[in-house]
Amino acid sequence: MPRTLAVANQKGGVAKTTTVASLGAALTELGHRVLLVDLDPQACLTFSLGIDPEELDKSIHHALLGGVKARDVIVGLDDGPDLLPATIELATAELRLARETNPEQVLRATLRPVIPAYDWILVDCPPTLGLLTVNGLSAASEVLIPLQCETLAHRGVGQLLDTIHDVQQLTNPGLEILGVLPTLYDGRTTHARTVLETIADTYGLTVLTPAIPKSIRFAEAPAIGQSILSTAPTTRGAAAYRELAAALA
Repeated sequence: MPRTLAVANQKGGVAKTTTVASLGAALTELGHRVLLVDLDPQACLTFSLGIDPEELDKSIHHALLGGVKARDVIVGLDDGPDLLPATIELATAELRLARETNPEQVLRATLRPVIPAYDWILVDCPPTLGLLTVNGLSAASEVLIPLQCETLAHRGVGQLLDTIHDVQQLTNPGLEILGVLPTLYDGRTTHARTVLETIADTYGLTVLTPAIPKSIRFAEAPAIGQSILSTAPTTRGAAAYRELAAALA
């Protein structure tokens, strides 16, 4: 069975998509078979990996609700992981999912036929605590929480942990919290260092290392349609995700 990792935080701008793209690329470099799942209607992961969502005829929306098999939607990326892409159509999915039997388990059922083909499945959850995120958590074996190293970024983490607890109780008792991944970290500032030092005590969760450094290279990579491991392979950011992948693998 593959490790299915939901990357979740209802706050936007904390590097969820960057983490999915970069960690997926790093795991692929290590020889793992990796599937990335874009579960965000904004389709940022899809776009950042060089695919124009507006040009797609089929997306994860159709796999979840349109009777299309996931394997017929998956896109292979050059020298990288596979991708189950998203489009803006996914924005209507929550209303339609709510009418399904066991609506929290639709993604799990959608992925089941392709599971044997992969070692890792990484799910980029949307910045909400709605039904799409619950689907991502219900389909996962573990959840990783990217957390920006700023005080205000911590607001709402308690709500996310409550949602994870509900999922563990109701739909996915095997779900484990892999840990918190500090992102956008600027070690030159006292504030960032202080926040990093207090994360473990604040939430009682494992803090994954290394902290992902703040870098303009992460913003530049999506414009090229590749991960930072391809666009800036020798930078500290790329090295940090490679180190994280090696530790997880």
